[in-house]
Amino acid sequence: MPRNLYMRYYLLGIILLAVDQLTKAVIRAKLAVGSSVNVLGELFRITHVENRGAAFSILEGKTGLLMIVTLAIIAGAIWYMHTHKGKHWLMYTSGALIISGGIGNLIDRATSGQVTDMFDFSFFSPVFNVADIAVVIGCGLLVIYILLEDKLKKN
Repeated sequence: MPRNLYMRYYLLGIILLAVDQLTKAVIRAKLAVGSSVNVLGELFRITHVENRGAAFSILEGKTGLLMIVTLAIIAGAIWYMHTHKGKHWLMYTSGALIISGGIGNLIDRATSGQVTDMFDFSFFSPVFNVADIAVVIGCGLLVIYILLEDKLKKN
């Protein structure tokens, strides 16, 4: 894959990271912790939550451990992407999403010891943010890539 094609994955990651950090900054500036604004009635709200743990608040208060695990995953993803050149675009897209989401939440943990979350759906318990969305979609794409890798090589 030519070098300029790799740049689109770096750009994707940078854009996602910027959107994540911007949305978090706006929420911190405009909404008090615990307050909500209805967007679609009770179905969807913007709620300012400060999460001191990981998903579903697991490992709450274990900021150091969460930062170490996040750094290891980011480093592993970067290493894998750079040592497996020429793979399918699905692998690079999943890597860019996982890395940018990880960095977004890592910045929060490093600067304040907690992660700012804001997307609140009545039918889904945890409140989440753009970085969380990127990581979940990235992991989903990675699973698809792994399951279809042999078929993708033939195309």
